[in-house]
Amino acid sequence: MAKKQTNGYPWQYCSLGGVVRVNITSGEDIAHLGELDQKLWTVLSCPTKDLAIDERTLQLIDADGDGRVRVAEIVAAAQWLTSVIKDKDAILKGEGTLKLDGINAEGEAGQKLLKSAKQILANLGLDKDEITVDEASDSVAIFAKTQFNGDGVITQASADDEALKALIATVAEKAGSTTDRSGEPGVTAEQVEAFYTALADYAAWQAAAEADKANVFPYGDNTAAALAACEAVKDKVADYFMRCKLIRFDDAVAAAVDVSADKLGAISEKNLATQSEEIATYPLARPTKDAVLPFDAINPAWQPAFATLKGLVLDVDFPKAEGITEEQWAGVLAKFGPYCAWLGDKKGEAVEALGLDEVKALLKADRKADLLALVDADKALEAEAASIDDVKKLMLYYRDFAKLLRNYVIFTDFYGRADGTRGIFEVGKLYIDERCCDLCIKVSDMGAHGDMPKLSGMFLLYCKCTSKTKAATMDVVAVMTDGRTSDLRPGKNGIFYDLDGGDWDAVITKVVENPLSVKEAFWAPYRKVARFISDKIDKSAADKDAAAMAKLQTSADAGPAAAKQPFDVGKFAGIAAAIGLALAGIGGALALIGTAIKGMTWWQWILVIAAVLLIISGPSCFIAWRKLRKRNLGPVLNANGWAINSRVLVNILFGKMLTSVAKYPKLKLDDPYAKRTPWWRKCLYWLIGLLVVAFGVCYFTDNLKWMGIERKPKTEPVEQVEEAPSAEAVPEAEVAE
Repeated sequence: MAKKQTNGYPWQYCSLGGVVRVNITSGEDIAHLGELDQKLWTVLSCPTKDLAIDERTLQLIDADGDGRVRVAEIVAAAQWLTSVIKDKDAILKGEGTLKLDGINAEGEAGQKLLKSAKQILANLGLDKDEITVDEASDSVAIFAKTQFNGDGVITQASADDEALKALIATVAEKAGSTTDRSGEPGVTAEQVEAFYTALADYAAWQAAAEADKANVFPYGDNTAAALAACEAVKDKVADYFMRCKLIRFDDAVAAAVDVSADKLGAISEKNLATQSEEIATYPLARPTKDAVLPFDAINPAWQPAFATLKGLVLDVDFPKAEGITEEQWAGVLAKFGPYCAWLGDKKGEAVEALGLDEVKALLKADRKADLLALVDADKALEAEAASIDDVKKLMLYYRDFAKLLRNYVIFTDFYGRADGTRGIFEVGKLYIDERCCDLCIKVSDMGAHGDMPKLSGMFLLYCKCTSKTKAATMDVVAVMTDGRTSDLRPGKNGIFYDLDGGDWDAVITKVVENPLSVKEAFWAPYRKVARFISDKIDKSAADKDAAAMAKLQTSADAGPAAAKQPFDVGKFAGIAAAIGLALAGIGGALALIGTAIKGMTWWQWILVIAAVLLIISGPSCFIAWRKLRKRNLGPVLNANGWAINSRVLVNILFGKMLTSVAKYPKLKLDDPYAKRTPWWRKCLYWLIGLLVVAFGVCYFTDNLKWMGIERKPKTEPVEQVEEAPSAEAVPEAEVAE
C-alpha cells in the first residue's frame, strides 16, 4: 500500500482488480473526501433503488431527489457525519448501535442530535445510554404518546375538547386526511381551509335556490323526481312526434313508421310477457297525423315509466287532458331550465352528505380558528421534530455509509468475496446446468442492456425470474466464468436464489457469448467443425428423406402404369468411375503422408502434432486469453444506471471465484441402464489399437516396405571411389590385348 500527497492530504492507494484505487482506511479519509480528485473515484453516480443497502440511506444522501447518488452528495454526507461523531474511525465499522457519548456535542448540530436522541429514548420509555437504528427509525412509536410532533398534522389526540376531536374526525372524513407521524389519520391547515370553504359554498348554493324557489323548483319537493321521470321517456316522446310529422308529410309512410304486423307476428307465438325488450323498441304510441300523444294508448312496455311521468308532471300541468302536443311537451321540459342551471352551479359537494342543517350548524359554531391554532401549535415543534428525524439520518449514515464507500470509491465489497462480502449491486445466485453463478445483477431496464454489455467481454445470461410466493417478476443478468457453454440457450430453465434465500423460477431470455476459459477456447474450433459436419449430415439426410418421400408419392400417384426403369449401363459406369477417382485420391493422399513421414523420429512426430494443434487452436486460445484478461464489469453496471469511472476487471484468477462447477468423486459405479458397447465395436477398437502398435513397431524397426514406404537410413555410407591405375602400372600383356 502506497501513500501519495494529493491536494495536501496523504491518500493511501492499493491495487485492486488490476487497477490502482484510493483506499479508505480511516475516519480522516472520510472527512477529507471533498479533497479527493473526482477523477480518482471508481464511481461517479449510482441509482438509489434495487441495491443491497437500505434505500432510506440512499434517499437521504440524494439531496436533490433525482434518484441518483453523486460524488458531491457523498462528500456532503461525509462532512456532516464526521462533524457529529467523535470517533470518526468508528464509522468504518458499520455498526447499528451508537453510544450517546459518541455524539460530538461541541457543535450546535451535535447538541441538537444528542438532545433529540435522549428525547426519542424517553418517548419510547427506554432508560439507556445508547440508541439503535430501529429505535431512531420507529416514528410511530416515538410520537405515539405526543400531542404535537411538528409535522403540521393534527389528530384527535391533539385536541383536549371533545367537540374539537369530533370536528377533526369530520374534517378528515369529508375533506381528506393525512397520516400523522404517530401513524394516526389527521388533518392539515389546508384541509381545514378546504372543509370550511366547502361548508360556505354549499350553504350559499342552497341559499340561491331558496331565493328563487318558485322557478328553481317548479314541482316543489318533487322537482328532482319529476326531472328524472321526464329524462326517462324524453327520447321516446321525441321519436313519437317525429313519426307523426312524417305521416303529416306523406300519408304513404304511415304503415312504415307504425308497428308492422310482421314484427308482431314474429313474436305472437311466444309468451309476450317475456318480450318486453322487443316491444319496447316499438313506438311509444301509434303515430297519427294530428300529432297528439294519448295518455291511454301507451306502448305496454313503457306504461310504468309514463305513469310516473303523468303522476308527477302531466297531471299537475294538464289535470284534465287526455293527451299532449309537441308544443306542450316542450313547455314542460323548459320549466326545468332554472333547476338544471342551479344544479350545474353546485358547490360544496364534499359536505353535502352532512345535510343543510348540519352545514349551517358548523358554520354558526365557527371552530375553524381553533383548529388552525392547533396546527400552529404543532408546527411550533417543527425544528425539534426535524432534529429527531436527523437522529434517524445519523443512525442510518453511521451504519451504512462505510458500506456505500466500499462500493463507491474502492469496490472492496465486490473484490473481497473471500470474506463473504458482495457488491451492493448483486442480488443473488443462479443455479443452472450444474453450475452456480455467484454474480447476478438485477436489470431495471432491458432496453438499456442492448449493445453495452457486449463490451464487457464476459459470458452473460439474461434471465426472467418469477416468484409465485411473492407474486413478482424481475430480470437479472448472471455472469458465467467457468464450465461449458454448449447447453446454454434461451428457454433453458434454472433456479435463482435472492439474498434473503427466496427461490425464483428462472428462464434464460438472452445470451451474450464470450470466452469462458482458455480450455474451452482450445476445443472450440473442433466443436465448430463437428457441429458443421453434424449439421451438414443432418441436412443431407433430411434432403434425401424428403426426396425419397417425394419419389414414393410420385410412384404411388402413377400406380401400376409406372414401369420399372431398365438398368442404365452408362450410369453404372459413371458411378464406378467416380468411386475409382475417390479411391485414387485417397491413395494419393496416403502416399503423400507416407513420403512426409519418411525419416521422422518419435520426437519429430510430437512436434508435428503440437504444431498442428497450435495452428488450429492457437488463434482461438490467444484471443480468449486476451479477452479473459480484459473482462470488465463496468459496461454491465453502466447499462444498469451506474456511472463507472474506472475499470472493474474480472481477470482469470478472480473469475474462478464467480462460478462454481459441480465436481463428482471418482467412483466406479455400475449403471444397469447405461448403454452397452456391442462386441463388434470392442473388437474394432482392439483391431485399430493393434494396427497402430504394429505400425509403430514396424516404423521404428525399418519394416515399412509392406506399406510401400522405404525409410532412408539415418546415416548414408560414403561411396568409395576407386582411382584409375596409371599407365606404368598396366601390364604389357593387357596393353597388347
